Amino acid sequence: MNYHELAQRALEDARPGREEALSVIHAPDDGILQLLDAAFSVRRAYFGKKVQIHYLINAKSGICPEDCGYCSQSAVSGAQIDRYELVDEEQLMEGASRAEAAGSRRYCIVISARGPSDAEIEKLCQAVSEIKSRHRLSVCCSLGLLEASQAARLSEAGVDRLNHNLNTSESYYPRICSTHTYDDRVDTLGAARGAGLELCSGVIFGQGESTDDVIDVCEALSALAPESIPVNFLNPIGGTPLEGRPLLGPIFCLKLLCLMRFYNPRSEIRVAGGREVQLRELQPLALYPANSIFVDGYLTTSGQESAAAHRMIHDAGFELDVAGHADPVLSER
Repeated sequence: MNYHELAQRALEDARPGREEALSVIHAPDDGILQLLDAAFSVRRAYFGKKVQIHYLINAKSGICPEDCGYCSQSAVSGAQIDRYELVDEEQLMEGASRAEAAGSRRYCIVISARGPSDAEIEKLCQAVSEIKSRHRLSVCCSLGLLEASQAARLSEAGVDRLNHNLNTSESYYPRICSTHTYDDRVDTLGAARGAGLELCSGVIFGQGESTDDVIDVCEALSALAPESIPVNFLNPIGGTPLEGRPLLGPIFCLKLLCLMRFYNPRSEIRVAGGREVQLRELQPLALYPANSIFVDGYLTTSGQESAAAHRMIHDAGFELDVAGHADPVLSER
């Protein structure tokens, strides 16, 4: 099919039909450059050649009663990870300083839990207020299931964005988690939106889902219209129920990123967990459909160091989008 026609329709806010989406998923591997070029035309229209980098802190690790099959911090995981309660304000502040030094636009605070306690919300709100007074960082929190009153408190404290991923299609969700539902996740996103928070909600590809599931979650995210969409590719960590899942392959991952861009032309699309494992040497090509990446690691796994990410971005002809700061790579030249 003509991918540039699909791109032009995306620029007119027309989403792909299911047959068109299947054509992207099943695009010939030797046509990947044409597909990337079409997706880039959409990405460039809304984000130019700028790349945002995000930095996260695992603020409460390995203490979660949920049974999400992909997660090394879940109750059913045997992965060897650090386990600790919510870190103190000083550690959260130190993380913000590291985020700013890494050239990050956004500082992501993540806890492992079904949902936060009110006491944890208060501690986080105090820390966020202090962070916002010292740093020019946008703050995103990922705290599990959230009540409307908790979302309102976070918004009042200065939290900008709430992350809660759909992770997969509604029909496939019971295959990866039984302790909460897809609707529970949608309700949390509704509470965040109702409190005036921006939404960060994405997906984990590579969990054994079908092509129909891929299209369903792309359509669901398009309807949700989150400001940010993290696209994770499963890193099958040893000790988790999904540890034996095969890798998707770099070219297929690029096709999925292009498809997500056609469905969500105006959303920030971030190449998130599993980037280094699944995309390998083709990581720079992900910047053509996507406009954001994580640096310096994820929750329980390491990732590309910020300095290497900066070089990758510039070597590929892109530039860092660092609000209020000089580009650290250009400043060194």
